[in-house]
Amino acid sequence: MLREIELNGKTIQYDLTYKRVKNINLRIKTDGTVWVSANKRISENEIENFLISKEKFILNALEKFRNSLYEKQIKYFDETEIRDVILELCEKVYPAYEKRGVRYPQIKFRKMVSRWGSCHPAKGLLTFNTNLLFAPKECIEYVVHHEYTHFLVANHSPKFYSELSKTCPDWKERREKLKGIVLQK
Repeated sequence: MLREIELNGKTIQYDLTYKRVKNINLRIKTDGTVWVSANKRISENEIENFLISKEKFILNALEKFRNSLYEKQIKYFDETEIRDVILELCEKVYPAYEKRGVRYPQIKFRKMVSRWGSCHPAKGLLTFNTNLLFAPKECIEYVVHHEYTHFLVANHSPKFYSELSKTCPDWKERREKLKGIVLQK
């Protein structure tokens, strides 16, 4: 059911769905729609208080998506070459990880809507998002370093970022550039 709430003087519409969930869940889609799911036992007042507590996050996300909808995404590579670009970068950065005992992984590609890549250390598998064609090469290289680093540290702990800094010292700047790119469905 469609509801409205006022956040910082702006009226925000959100779609509320009651489900068998433990927590109140908030999703903001790239098209600017706001989705909330909650258990039927949670009152409307509790849901509104939750949304008010997430005001800054919601407004920032909506602004980001609104801006990106108006900006035409730049394709740095086409669909036929993005795989080769990623494979080339995987081979380029691999020696730094090989020295640390990482075996060359199996590499796969697929279109993803919520992440740039994934690593499955137990399977020796890296998967990269083909939407990286909207990212400049230095950002793709950051994603490659990020995923390879998961072979050394499987989580996103301070140790992970310490290891990432050893091979990609400017990872923070590259990650910030990536945040401005909206994943394509």
